[in-house]
Amino acid sequence: MSTEFSPSGRRQHIAGWVLSGLVILFLAMDAGGKLFAPAVMIANSPPLGISPDVTVYRELGVILAICTLLYAIPRTALLGAILLTGYLGGAIAMQFRVASPLLSHTLFGVYLGLFAWGGLWLRDARLRTLIPLMH
Repeated sequence: MSTEFSPSGRRQHIAGWVLSGLVILFLAMDAGGKLFAPAVMIANSPPLGISPDVTVYRELGVILAICTLLYAIPRTALLGAILLTGYLGGAIAMQFRVASPLLSHTLFGVYLGLFAWGGLWLRDARLRTLIPLMH
């Protein structure tokens, strides 16, 4: 499938993939840490109320990896963004529940979500049609 872009459309598409790539890279590293080094993740995580069981961290890693993979594939990116929003919402709620610092910890999921949706908006014309932020 070939898609032609105007020069400004091409820049927008590239910017979208750069933002999305940063999100994908960060979340893939987080998922990998939970999958392959859960003891290290548990030891270096603040007390959020998650069971310190290695299995729990691996399960979170699988969920995050699936959501991130769906987001990375253009055909399923919208579903992935929706699922990542739910995942990040849970992370925000956990940080809020334990009174983590607001700007650096609690709202980090909001920042990541804005990057994810912003990247998707920039790279997907269908989403720009659905949510017309600019004229």
